[in-house]
Amino acid sequence: MSQMTIGVIGGSGLYEIEGLTDIEEVRLETPFGAPSDLYITGMLEGVKMVFLPRHGRGHRLLPSEVPYRANIYGMKKLGVQRIISVSAVGSMKEEIVPGHIVIPDQFFDRTQGRRASTFFGQGVAGHVQFADPVCAELSSVLVDAGRQSGATVHQGGTYICIEGPNFSTRAESTIYRSWGVDVIGMTNIPEARLAREAEICYATVALATDYDCWHDSHDDVTVEAVLAIIKQNVAMARDIIRRAVQGLAAVPGCACGESLQFAMMTDRSLIPEQTRKDLEPIIGKYLA
Repeated sequence: MSQMTIGVIGGSGLYEIEGLTDIEEVRLETPFGAPSDLYITGMLEGVKMVFLPRHGRGHRLLPSEVPYRANIYGMKKLGVQRIISVSAVGSMKEEIVPGHIVIPDQFFDRTQGRRASTFFGQGVAGHVQFADPVCAELSSVLVDAGRQSGATVHQGGTYICIEGPNFSTRAESTIYRSWGVDVIGMTNIPEARLAREAEICYATVALATDYDCWHDSHDDVTVEAVLAIIKQNVAMARDIIRRAVQGLAAVPGCACGESLQFAMMTDRSLIPEQTRKDLEPIIGKYLA
């Protein structure tokens, strides 16, 4: 049986994974507060899975209210080595039709500084490389799984992350399109940044639900329209996850698990004891 542990963070509409066996609910407290909900652990296709609904069960948390640090810290504490982020997004390009799936390879941060985006601080400074913000190996498996499931999959592209919770104005949407972005969402930053700091592979299955408000011949985005597409997309996302886990059972060959090797700047002897204790699951192997 594989020793790999795969995490899934479910976005709008994905609040559980079908097919899990040996299910347990795990409640965790972290130095960064409580995660969005209980973690659901189990086995899928012989691989250990850890699932967390990003917005909490019943979709209680706004994008800016999601406890991103607690969520990723909890994943790390539970031994997760790869995270599949499932996220509903708006399409910013004609060819990305609502119902299609995008596996982005870049992010553009338009959040407004309200979200804690690093585990560092409190006496320890670090800077991880983030030029390529997703795991190429994990992304490739997700692309293949998506195509096997019958989805129309767009490989690569830029996900622009806005603060929300309001959708864009027409002017904002037009300007974002002029920047060449592919999809728009509200949650993958700082999630992806924190996964990199935690040395966890991270990639996104972005489910296109609408054309935002830039498309003249389509209705402006509404919650009602989004929910209709989400119902279709979530079934596809579950199938993609089921197919992907077999390709992810092996030990990663990427460098995500060594992201902190040269990232910490602080003299180890000067790191406060409480910070050492709090961040032990993340930086502990570099403090020995």
